[in-house]
This record gives sequence, structure tokens and C-alpha cells, in this order.
Amino acid sequence: MIHRKFPPLNALRAFESAARHLSVKLAAQELCVTPGAVSQMLRNLEDHLGVKLFERVNRGILLTQAGRDYLPPIRNAFRQIADASRRVAVAADTGNLTLSVTPFFASAWLVPRLKSFQEAHPGIDLQILTSGALVDFSRDSVDLAVRHGVGRYPGLRSYRVVSVEMVPVAAPPLVERLGTPAQSEELTRWPQVHDVDRKGWSLWFQAQGINEVGVPRGPSFDDSGLLLSAVVAGQGAGLLPAAMVARDVAEGRLVMLAKPTHMETFAYYLVYPEAKHDNPKISAFRDWILGAATT
Repeated sequence: MIHRKFPPLNALRAFESAARHLSVKLAAQELCVTPGAVSQMLRNLEDHLGVKLFERVNRGILLTQAGRDYLPPIRNAFRQIADASRRVAVAADTGNLTLSVTPFFASAWLVPRLKSFQEAHPGIDLQILTSGALVDFSRDSVDLAVRHGVGRYPGLRSYRVVSVEMVPVAAPPLVERLGTPAQSEELTRWPQVHDVDRKGWSLWFQAQGINEVGVPRGPSFDDSGLLLSAVVAGQGAGLLPAAMVARDVAEGRLVMLAKPTHMETFAYYLVYPEAKHDNPKISAFRDWILGAATT
């Protein structure tokens, strides 16, 4: 039977998010609903279309061929809606500037310095959103973001802001089982958890003079808070900012496996779309944050 009625918009949002993350749980977090609600919306959409969009597998979901075919036009449709909405809003543009940052960077670095930005630019109202999830500038209502990584983001302008000391850590039970590493090279054989780019560990090993480390294995996270939770839960050794894990180390929830190391490439970067490079508000914030990073 051919359905002529337009599919429910919420179900389409749930499909796009779940297909992008390949996770009902992460889609639920993004949409601010329960995983059960996302699952129900996906079932309703499949019933509406009369076709399976996902295969349910152990602890996850995979797109069927129908789902893979359906995703590009749905994603493009949402992008067109977002683009049209932004164009309509241009005429009513205000002094608002929306910045997405990780919670750790916001509390440890940005917030203590914000007063100088406000004094220099009283006409710009900065809205700060704390999230570890990667920003989709074509869909999210965000002007610019600060993220921790290697700084290579296709289609985005990227400026290195600051590097921090990184330290490998693990939960005490894992250290008891594998033994405290006497040399950094031993960590190449440990189970590891990774940043979303899976670059942090390889860069850390290179900084220790170790180049042959193999293909990164183990789970990866786009949120440093989730990565930290996985390490505390004993899923593997993790590479995290030393200041971020200082309390967990002091209180015995984590063990440092080596001394903290500065990694210049693996740093916090300011990123925004190429198309916004000449936006005066973005230029003002870019110049301020890069200047603040040198003082």
C-alpha cells in the first residue's frame, strides 16, 4: 500500500538522529526524550512506510538497505529547512552569538576569562552551550564551537586555541589486573578508549618516541565526560586532560599510568563554517579568544 500522508516529523527527526549515531540511546540524548520514545517513533515510521529501516543487533542498530537509501534525502531535507530558517532570520539578526564548548573547557578555561570579552564587546550577547557532542553547523543553531582534537575539520575554519597536559589513566581494578606499566610502550598492549577521532593515543605514543602502535581498537566517544566514565568503569585506559582527572586520581577512582605530557597538535580548536569567516561577531570572538590564549 502506498502511503500518501506525510510521515510524522518527529519520527523523521528520530530516524535521522538514530541513523547518524547508529544508537537509539544517543539519539534520545540528542532529542531530549527517552530511548523508549525514540524506539516507538522508529517503529511508527517503519509501519508508516511499510519497510524496515533498521536491523536490531546486540546492543545496537544497523541501517538496512532501505534505511541507507532513505537517509540522504531526509538529511538533505533537514539541512534545507535549517538553511531556509537561517536566511529568514538574517534580517532580524541581533547581537547574539552562540558558542558550543565542552563542559571542561568552559569551566576550566573560558568562563574565568569571559569578563574581558564582555568589556571589549558589550554589543555581543554570548550564549554558551556546553556539550561534548560534535556540532553539525548545517543543522544545529550554533555559530562556532571549541573542540578538543587534531584540528582538521573538512569545510570548517580551524584555529588552535590552547593545548593542555594530557595523561593516560585507568581504573584501579584494571591496573591491578595488568600491572602498573614500567614503560610507556606497555600501554600499546592495554585495552584503550578513544576520542572520536581516534588520534589521541597515537599522538601520545609518538610524543613518547613510539611510532609502531597498530590500528586503534576499542570504543570511542565524542564527549570527554563519557570517555572519562568509560575509563572509571574499567573499559580501558584513557587519555584525558590532567586537570580534568585530578580529583578522580586524588580520590583513588583513577590511577595515572605516566606523567602528564603537553601535546601541541592535540589541542582545543576554535571552529566555524568557512561561509561565516567574514561575520563581524565571529571575527570579534576569534580575535579575542586567540589573543586571550597568548596572555
